[in-house]
Amino acid sequence: MKNIYIIGVGLIGGSIAKDVKKLNPDILIYGVDKNEAHLDEALSLNLIDEKAIFEDLYKADLVILSIPVDATESLLPEILNKVSDNTLVIDSGSTKVNICKVVENHPKRRNFLATHPIAGTEFSGPSAAIEGLFVNKTNIICEIEKTAFKLQERALTIFKIMGMNLRYMNPEAHDKHIAYVSHLSHISAFMLGKTVIEKEKNERDIFDLAGSGFASTVRLAKSSPHMWTPIFKQNKTNVIETLDEYINNLTKFKEFMEADNFDDIFNEMENTNHIKDILNGIA
Repeated sequence: MKNIYIIGVGLIGGSIAKDVKKLNPDILIYGVDKNEAHLDEALSLNLIDEKAIFEDLYKADLVILSIPVDATESLLPEILNKVSDNTLVIDSGSTKVNICKVVENHPKRRNFLATHPIAGTEFSGPSAAIEGLFVNKTNIICEIEKTAFKLQERALTIFKIMGMNLRYMNPEAHDKHIAYVSHLSHISAFMLGKTVIEKEKNERDIFDLAGSGFASTVRLAKSSPHMWTPIFKQNKTNVIETLDEYINNLTKFKEFMEADNFDDIFNEMENTNHIKDILNGIA
């Protein structure tokens, strides 16, 4: 494998580029991005070797999509049209049903592997790229049986060298589970941030009073709306289901408060402490 084309050289694409370059400095990495400033920055940071354009994809051995999920859904069929029969195309999107469905009958479906590396930060753009971001992180792979075996092997070798833990799911299960453990977390952070901003009109007070608990809880509210709005749109049904359950729990907590029922509040929190055992060892 010699030529890798990364479409969207931001946090995920740039972090993959860093790892690939460390593992094999001889690989040439080309950046494709509609934001010319991102490409210039990626070049200055040595994330990519050269800029490229969409029409160059026929030269690729590997194409990595790290763009918003609606853009992936739109561009993926065109990308498969342009690549060679031996090219592997992978995505990194946080939803899978729509993306898999849009290429289910494509003549080059065998060239595509649907993946979701569960790694990242609240930052975006080339400067957010981190070497080793994916070490010990879970990479969910969907419909691997629909990808050509030799291309599966190529992808799995890369993932394992990068230190990823691999899980396999169908797209529907992926989108349902990820709505709980990722999408709801981001909505909670955005709405907590909104609530505090609206209540505390004097932003200096927020800055002065915010402790580490608030900062860590609201951290995800710094994430890009350009990335997250399409995710919520594509996973609307599952997100609404998680919101219903979350709102029910908040309502119950509020009712306990109103009734001075602090024994039940204690029990709710004590039972939820079990999450420490579930998340033990996860950074």
